[in-house]
Amino acid sequence: MTNPISRRQFLRSASAASALGCVASYCVAETPLRAASFQAKSDRPLVAVIGAGGRGMYDAKQAARFGDVVAVCDADLKRAEQARAALGGKAAVFQDYRKLLDSRPDVDVVINGTPDHWHTAVNIAACRAGKDVYTEKPLTLTIEEGKILRRVVRETGRIVQVGTQQRSAAHFRTACELVRNGRVGKLRQVAVLLPFYSYKGGPFATQPVPANMDWDLFQGQAPERPYCRERTHFSFRFWFDYAGGKITDWGQHHLDIAHWGLGLEASGPLQVEAKGFYPNRGKPDCYNNADRFTVRMKYPGDIDVYFLVVRDAKYLKSMADGDMTAAEDAELFADMPEEWRQEQRDGIMFIGDKGRLFANRGKAYGKAVEELPQNPLPADAVRLYESTDHMGNFFECVASRKQPISTVDVAHRVITACHLGNVSMHLKRAIRWDPEQEEVVGDAEASQSIYVRREQRKPYTIEA
Repeated sequence: MTNPISRRQFLRSASAASALGCVASYCVAETPLRAASFQAKSDRPLVAVIGAGGRGMYDAKQAARFGDVVAVCDADLKRAEQARAALGGKAAVFQDYRKLLDSRPDVDVVINGTPDHWHTAVNIAACRAGKDVYTEKPLTLTIEEGKILRRVVRETGRIVQVGTQQRSAAHFRTACELVRNGRVGKLRQVAVLLPFYSYKGGPFATQPVPANMDWDLFQGQAPERPYCRERTHFSFRFWFDYAGGKITDWGQHHLDIAHWGLGLEASGPLQVEAKGFYPNRGKPDCYNNADRFTVRMKYPGDIDVYFLVVRDAKYLKSMADGDMTAAEDAELFADMPEEWRQEQRDGIMFIGDKGRLFANRGKAYGKAVEELPQNPLPADAVRLYESTDHMGNFFECVASRKQPISTVDVAHRVITACHLGNVSMHLKRAIRWDPEQEEVVGDAEASQSIYVRREQRKPYTIEA
């Protein structure tokens, strides 16, 4: 049973850790953490939800198990009001997150469910306002944003959990422990396989801005564009003004497990070579992110990582519907091993010189998994951080000031690799990367890519 934690105790521990700064916040948890329980309703941490769309509302409902949601905010005021109703009808409603943070110093925790281009700005503002944060992925819009956010988290000593919840699934942890302990032999290759869904759409006509939408605020740092509803809510991720597309959206999840299994959470690729397919072929006023891609990466230890969207049933139907020709498909997969051209499952495949192990959101598969009951890992085996409840782990760490399972440091390294894939896709050439210095090597144009850093529209610039 967990020890009851009052809000007074929570605030006292948070204040002490904040005073210690990054030293306190970067302690590593040595034992599994369980969700905090609280003495009474009035003792529970106070929670604000910024970004109240589908994912933000899912996270809000998860957070409501451990804290009281007292404020909701969205640039679309209708969404904020719907969120308040869904969360019990008592939360204060805001349209501008800055006003929320200024007027509610009593808030302890922020749930950040905003679109990708707002993640970093909201996370930084919340940390500087003394809040702990559960943030949705992808962590950042650019590599430079990740460096800034990492520094702010360290300086403020805040607890930030990234929503890469696969780390809190036992079978993913087991898979990575087996790989890290050599149960597939010396690791040679990893395949990171993402599901397909189409980004085909457009051109979209300009529409009147709804009365409930602050369109200028929604756009934030992005270039000013005429309003159309297809730029908002779920489909924002199909535009490069606001998101990196499939490679960052799903990529942050599955590549995270690859890094975990590789034991390279503080490193990254040495070279990245990518190809992308853009179903709207650059036509104006259409979705403009790639909806399928193939990437070859070389990691330290001479490990090849193949990172791609699989040719599943939806992909093949898209081809049958005329979205992509056979020649375009062949070109996209020209540099991929035939095995990955034929694979239709999404997940992560680890291949060593003694076997292979596959894990997806169903379970882990392979001889090493099947043999585990009869051949358990020894007492001195490498063991990984254990969490069985991603949101619960966050709230436990808010109270204890230990680090959560999905930190900004780790997530930044994963999303950096995804961003490098976008750099290579756009420039149509291989990119060399120094993971120690976190710099593009020998390519001035690539180092200034919009996925490394980009100009930000005032007054929504992210301050370093």
